[in-house]
Amino acid sequence: MNNSENEFSRRVTITNDLGLHARSAAMIAKLVQNAKSNVWLIKDGKKADASSIIDILSLVCPKGSTITLTIDNQSDLGILNDLVRLIESGFGE
Repeated sequence: MNNSENEFSRRVTITNDLGLHARSAAMIAKLVQNAKSNVWLIKDGKKADASSIIDILSLVCPKGSTITLTIDNQSDLGILNDLVRLIESGFGE
């Protein structure tokens, strides 16, 4: 089985005015701490480890950026859905 058969992903758009910055990256990293496998953020072909604030910030995602969230294991679908809600809500800002 190749990776694409067991990965699950969602596309989301950054909606908050400040984009994906340090505080929002920290919220993402904290949320994925409980993941059983890897969680990734992908933008323009660049992949970042969602558990790393530095990795997330390296994607440079201003307001309006579209990113793809990907999990390696179906057991993390709840975390994926929580991430989508967090991002779509503008990180509560």
